[in-house]
Amino acid sequence: MDKIGASELIINSDGSAFHLHLKPEELADTVILVGDPGRVDMVSSFFEEKEFRHQSREFVSVTGKYNGKRMTVLSTGIGTDNIDIVVNELDALANIDFNTREVKKEKKSLTILRIGTCGAIQPDIPIHSFIFSHVSVGCDGLLNWYKDRDKVTMVEMEEAFKEFVGWNRHLPDPYFAQASDVLIKLFEDCTVKGVTISAPGFYGPQGRVLRLPLAMPDMVERFEKFRYNGYRITNFEMEGSALAGLSHHLGHRAGTVCCVIANRYVKAADPNYKPAVEKLVKLALEKLSTL
Repeated sequence: MDKIGASELIINSDGSAFHLHLKPEELADTVILVGDPGRVDMVSSFFEEKEFRHQSREFVSVTGKYNGKRMTVLSTGIGTDNIDIVVNELDALANIDFNTREVKKEKKSLTILRIGTCGAIQPDIPIHSFIFSHVSVGCDGLLNWYKDRDKVTMVEMEEAFKEFVGWNRHLPDPYFAQASDVLIKLFEDCTVKGVTISAPGFYGPQGRVLRLPLAMPDMVERFEKFRYNGYRITNFEMEGSALAGLSHHLGHRAGTVCCVIANRYVKAADPNYKPAVEKLVKLALEKLSTL
């Protein structure tokens, strides 16, 4: 088996992954991802015991136990480019021997849940609702850099979407990635069924106009009207598509659940959303501890 070169998988002098600064033995099989580094301490405050706390750049991590189940909570920062780093290094920690630099013969499947915030685009989804992304739509092009992306995406839905919204030819081809069936079932009794746009920015890519006009001026309205086999676009966020697509490729169970803090359709937002996010965190911890 070929060894992975030092320039391809950079391992720190203490034996930890380059960006995450986690060692293989420090990673739990259940991983919670949050965007905000400050949210790691909030999530881990519910753990009955903690093994460590690491911080490197925007990547803060704590491994501990909740209801006796070992979990790692890790911040990713904003955007799918950071998710590319996080998912690849989490997989390396689980499935590559850091001593020999060889892929392990027996692969481990992690359970990875992203807990975040989002903006709804449908009028019937109120602020403080919880949306679980059954499908995440990558508008960033990240998954297109990996071989066989069509094997882990919903190609027919992608084509229908591009035709319906009049997808701009200068934009990356969107990819539609599904969450883990196990996680979908785990959260289906307490969340809205979501098809979530993972935008590569907060302003233009989510249809916001300050001073610069948009390439697709009626983008949000077109997204809101799109329907396909019982699916509809429900919300915007910025990370879930890369998580779903890369995890599917690598054999991990992954999904994204978000608290709605704004509704773009009715032009409403709640800047005091933190209590609602804390409620979602408690719910997610309870759900994950049953797996």
